[in-house]
Amino acid sequence: MRKPSNRSRALLAVLAAAVLGVSGCDAAGGESAGPTAARKATRAPSPPAWDRSPASVAAVGDSITRGFDACAVLTDCPEVSWATGASTEVDSLAVRLLGAAKAAERSWNYAVTGARMADLPGQMAQAAAHRPELVTVMAGANDACRASISAMTSVADFRAEFKDAMSTLREELPRAQVYVASVPNLKRLWSEGRTNPLGKQVWKLGICPSMLGDADALDSAATLRRDTVQKRVEAYNEVLEEVCAKDERCRFDGGAVYDYRFGTDQLSHWDWFHPSVNGQARLAEIAYRAVTSGKA
Repeated sequence: MRKPSNRSRALLAVLAAAVLGVSGCDAAGGESAGPTAARKATRAPSPPAWDRSPASVAAVGDSITRGFDACAVLTDCPEVSWATGASTEVDSLAVRLLGAAKAAERSWNYAVTGARMADLPGQMAQAAAHRPELVTVMAGANDACRASISAMTSVADFRAEFKDAMSTLREELPRAQVYVASVPNLKRLWSEGRTNPLGKQVWKLGICPSMLGDADALDSAATLRRDTVQKRVEAYNEVLEEVCAKDERCRFDGGAVYDYRFGTDQLSHWDWFHPSVNGQARLAEIAYRAVTSGKA
């Protein structure tokens, strides 16, 4: 058999190289950087699945989460808290998720009446010490409820303080889940409560003066003041949503608390502004739906 010439051998070498190129393998036997490989290389990792049945709950926030004025005038009543309370009338988020017995052992309430967003980092640090699998946040109303509209927390400060609170939690618990409730519609609460004489008397003791002060005044100055407070609340909610959206283990309620229409049954019969026991139960329902939903 005649040996192939040098020209024939060169031609065979070129053909072999072409075949190897089409097969998609490099000289080391690895996968080539073809379209499929490029897609795999640039594909973003899947976000972690949201755990709809966390085994422990910690709550941070303000008077609403403390059940203020739900049981007695100007008094905290944490047993009816929407987040961690043990009351069967409320069926709190912790009870719905864990059951009554476990909720008593595996839930903690670090909310403080009168707290503003600036207080949240400290509360987060306290909550993180228990290593909860879920942390609930309801804060911001007191940042708008100031002695005057000029004293309200600026949107920029509110954002920085919320980010600081989230960073405080993440330093200790990078995998903890966070449920963030929107700030309630303060103007709607004023509109609902101003029809009650007792409520208006309690308001004069200093409850949310920026919105509730001169409750019966309907002149242009009073209207402008309330509208300014309302716009600030809406801006706060935008901040809560935006900051939460950047954390893959955070869920905002989508404005559900802000949109909820508290009626006389859902408002404290002491101050006609804070949630009653019935109102706390409605907040628990909203939170439970958000936490256990299949998607954010």
